[in-house]
Amino acid sequence: MKASTERKLIRWFHMLASVPILGFIYGPVASIPEAAFMTRVVILPAVVLSGLWLWLGHYVRRWNRTAPTRRTAA
Repeated sequence: MKASTERKLIRWFHMLASVPILGFIYGPVASIPEAAFMTRVVILPAVVLSGLWLWLGHYVRRWNRTAPTRRTAA
């Protein structure tokens, strides 16, 4: 997958997954226990991780590509 396609997919996921967070803040989602739990425990961490990946993912890819392979002494 090309880097631009990956970035577009992650960006769309990030934007769409942020909608329940807005509903939690401004809407009645906070008063529904199951929806509040899912928003806090599942959706918020996923949005944070996707945002960090969009922001710093190129460093992770570069570090992974240039990481030296460790060889065990036999």
